[in-house]
Amino acid sequence: MRAFEKSKNVLKLLSEAVSEGILLVSEQQIIIGTNTRTNEMFGYGEGELKGQPLHLLIPESFHNAHDKYVEDFHKKQGQRRMAHGRTLFGKRMNGEEFPIEVGLNPFSLLGKTYVMALVIDVSEKKEQERQIRELNSRLEEKIEARTKELEKTVVKLTREIKLRENAESKIKSALHRERELNDLKTEFLSLVSHEFKTPLSGILTSATLVGKYSRDDQQDKREKHLNTIISGVHHLNGILNDFLSVERLEKGKEVYRYTDFSLSKVVNEVVYNANMLLKDGQKIIYPENIDEIDINQDERIVSLVLTNLLHNAIKYSPEETDIDIKVELLPSKIVFHIIDLGIGIPEKNQKHIFERYYRAENARLIQGTGIGLNIVKVHVENIGGAIYFKSKSGKGSVFSVEFPLEHNAG
Repeated sequence: MRAFEKSKNVLKLLSEAVSEGILLVSEQQIIIGTNTRTNEMFGYGEGELKGQPLHLLIPESFHNAHDKYVEDFHKKQGQRRMAHGRTLFGKRMNGEEFPIEVGLNPFSLLGKTYVMALVIDVSEKKEQERQIRELNSRLEEKIEARTKELEKTVVKLTREIKLRENAESKIKSALHRERELNDLKTEFLSLVSHEFKTPLSGILTSATLVGKYSRDDQQDKREKHLNTIISGVHHLNGILNDFLSVERLEKGKEVYRYTDFSLSKVVNEVVYNANMLLKDGQKIIYPENIDEIDINQDERIVSLVLTNLLHNAIKYSPEETDIDIKVELLPSKIVFHIIDLGIGIPEKNQKHIFERYYRAENARLIQGTGIGLNIVKVHVENIGGAIYFKSKSGKGSVFSVEFPLEHNAG
């Protein structure tokens, strides 16, 4: 017993020298000793805790959990922290609960087992942790808010940049179209001036010379110049008709009249008129087996389309060549192929050939306005047909045009 008392005195001296609270607890969970720090921590005076059950310092709601911790501890003897990873709570004399950390140190003395518990009040630490969590939460909220503001700003800037880019693109496109239009107007005026100047000069010259051939023996010369005048007038009239057609198509004033008519009648008229334009040695090969074909379409448009394609074939083909007209009769449509051995269309110009006022680079020294094929394409598509071609520079062209056999009123 003296040894135990002596050991207790040594333990008391040591316990007062440390900053942690020290509890000596018997195996029966009875407090047998405390140091001053423990008394202060729990609000008790010197010796008031001695002989008291340990449950006195534990909130009632934690009694069952504490008993389980003690049971586990005795099964796994060894120095360790109690309920590591969990928050423990102590209860002061006034009933106030506060967070603690507990380190357990078992030891034996005089054949009995005791536990020395090192107790630390972590209220300040927990409060700091709470404040840090609160600060972190506020910081995260601020960061999130700032991030959202930044995202909104970025979205707004992106939208403004996009709008500016679109505006710049539209301005550039408008300027480009304006330049193209100005170039087109310049080219068109030059083209029209040339197209009108040549026949007008011929008409003026022939009209002047006709007056000089008044004798009967000069009748042939007089008729030659009269034919020149007539041809020039027809040419100018054709150009003006093309311009009027463009205006009607642009304003939607073109009216189509569908009737039943004989195909051979239209082809005969087109070929007859084209024969007057043939160069020396040129020949038109008439299509076979069309005498019994009737179609329901706008006769004027069919005639206009075939006339334009046939005149082009003659104009862009050399002397001593044939222009072949072939006809395919299919169940729902009729297809014309106008085949020539002329100058052809350069490959790089082919994608533009149906554009208004456009002329291939190898045709610019030959009379023409670049309007005809554009008018033909619009008319053909308006009546439900299609036009396409194959061509090779210097080898000739094949222009094909499809017409429905019957007009579909729906």
